[in-house]
Amino acid sequence: MGGFFDLDRRREKINKLEKQAAQPGFWDNSETAQSVMRELATHKKLVEDFQNLESELDDFIELGETATDSSNELAEVKEELDDFARRVDKFELAAYLSGSDDIRNAILTIHPGAGGTESQDWAEMLFRMYNRWAERQGFAVNLIDSQAGEEAGLKSATMTIRGEYAYGYLKSESGVHRLVRISPFDANRRRHTSFASVHICPEIDDSVEIKIRDEDLRIDTYRASGAGGQHVNKTSSAVRITHQPTGIVVQCQSERSQHKNRDSAMRVLRSRLYQKALEERQKEKEKYSQDKKKIEWGSQIRSYVFHPYNMVKDHRTDVQTSDVQRVMDGDLEIFINAFLTLGHTGNSKTEIENRR
Repeated sequence: MGGFFDLDRRREKINKLEKQAAQPGFWDNSETAQSVMRELATHKKLVEDFQNLESELDDFIELGETATDSSNELAEVKEELDDFARRVDKFELAAYLSGSDDIRNAILTIHPGAGGTESQDWAEMLFRMYNRWAERQGFAVNLIDSQAGEEAGLKSATMTIRGEYAYGYLKSESGVHRLVRISPFDANRRRHTSFASVHICPEIDDSVEIKIRDEDLRIDTYRASGAGGQHVNKTSSAVRITHQPTGIVVQCQSERSQHKNRDSAMRVLRSRLYQKALEERQKEKEKYSQDKKKIEWGSQIRSYVFHPYNMVKDHRTDVQTSDVQRVMDGDLEIFINAFLTLGHTGNSKTEIENRR
């Protein structure tokens, strides 16, 4: 089981980080210190989980040596082994998530591309897909903002997905998602291509210092729309914040009080600014990299084809499946797994048809 997990290397990393944390003046830079402590906690948890799985594996080996031919007993062992295999797969993915922010919650934003109702409907389909994915993972979803389209779909939606490694799993979803289908809004039943962009950033807490000057902000309030009862529509409780130096705009209308919506919007803004700083730092590194993959905000990452055939294909890994409905119901594991493992295994691109 240790083929994908180097226990000795992890222990060496833990020792190195513990020595770093013990140095005088370590907490002088709180942002760096918090990052080190998060990384240390991640490595410690992985080592603990690995040791627990190894212990369980030993128990299964011992059980296999003593098990009888009873059909009931064998069925029970098989069920436990299947559950163990699923947890090993989940651990393997977690082992690939070594970034200091991977363990954080994720903030997911969806915007339709050009195309009016077509693209807005596609944005709502993606919104449903990610909600279903979060439900499958046992993650909690908190809707921060949602703007309904004029006829159907969504003009925009922002939600926080809370769970261990939510950002690590979802970071591969940032980019443009393309839909090809027979339009339900076209009386002539013609084929349409629609686009929607998905942006993922880690939800950061107060331990990460992000400097935001009041004079750089434009704050607008307006009446919230959609669900929420009469109160939500009678007061200007919704908040829109524009960070003028970067042009980043965030808004929140999910709470009844303007104060709470402002706090939520500021939390999203801080996370977006943090993500922007990380992306700019990464671009600087890539200038000096000869073998780099361009996985950037705005790049087309995946196509969902409903007509003239059924296929979902990830253009970065070449992973594809014909089970479109299963994907739209939130089964994104083959795409997320392939993205995470590709850079760690050293493999070339692979094509996987219906791999489950």
